[in-house]
Amino acid sequence: MTTNHFERIKSAIEELSQEQSYKSVCHPHFKDHKMPSLQALEKIVSLSREIIFPGYYGDSSIRPDSVRYYIGVNTEKLYSLMVEQIFAGLCFMCDKPEGFDLSERKGQAHDYASQFISALPDVRRVLTTDVEAAFLGDPAAKSKGEVIFCYPAIRAITNYRVAHALLKIGVPLIPRMISEMAHSETGIDIHPRATIGEYFSIDHGTGVVIGATSILGNNVKLFQGVTLGAKSFPLDEKGNPIKGIPRHPIIEDNVVIYAQATILGRITVGANSIIGGNVWVTNSVASGSKIVQFKPRDVLYAEGGGI
Repeated sequence: MTTNHFERIKSAIEELSQEQSYKSVCHPHFKDHKMPSLQALEKIVSLSREIIFPGYYGDSSIRPDSVRYYIGVNTEKLYSLMVEQIFAGLCFMCDKPEGFDLSERKGQAHDYASQFISALPDVRRVLTTDVEAAFLGDPAAKSKGEVIFCYPAIRAITNYRVAHALLKIGVPLIPRMISEMAHSETGIDIHPRATIGEYFSIDHGTGVVIGATSILGNNVKLFQGVTLGAKSFPLDEKGNPIKGIPRHPIIEDNVVIYAQATILGRITVGANSIIGGNVWVTNSVASGSKIVQFKPRDVLYAEGGGI
């Protein structure tokens, strides 16, 4: 029996084009206006990294006499891309097109983009402390340059700091996309809404999760596989999760959390504490505490009796 390939493909196209097939996965959007672009956001992240760490990303031949020109050119590119993507994000988030003033939102996109550019010096300042923490906290690190070049945590934290700066000024959607790009790149998942102090470091990093309402103080160090998560989700009268309430941990200054530790709920880990590996913490921990697994007792009796 001969298969009619053309008819098979035509039938699939017809099914895929039916509104009931795609309406749940297709976003209603303003006519002739683009959606946010992952490709453009990759350029934004790349330019942000080049500006924050001159010479480490992009052109490696930066000199003191050319750095102003180099940063100026990249900042102009970054600003233009930011305006375009923030505007696309504003359009994406509007669910009532008839009440949406495009010219007003375009002006808002320019304002947000310029606010973000003005925040970059402070973003760099804080990231400098993160690089310092990673360098001082890892005996294997030979230089701060090696940390910037090689450590996935610095890439993930850079995306977080950029995304958090955008979220603070009110930019919708784009911050989450930028943080999830780092998640895909490094395996480190930091929600842009989390609040993280200076001198933050993540050793190795793969599998780290930091939830949206987490608050971390200064000089906090995490190892791979650490989860700062929510214990439960309270429901509304319709049975849907209530969003926007604090549900993740508060980690105070100078805390170290070792590999695979899980800290859940709106609890506080007090300053100068150490949380050992593979522990499960659901209650607040006093300052200066040390939480580790106990060595299990010897088993005296096997199941079913006998020594």
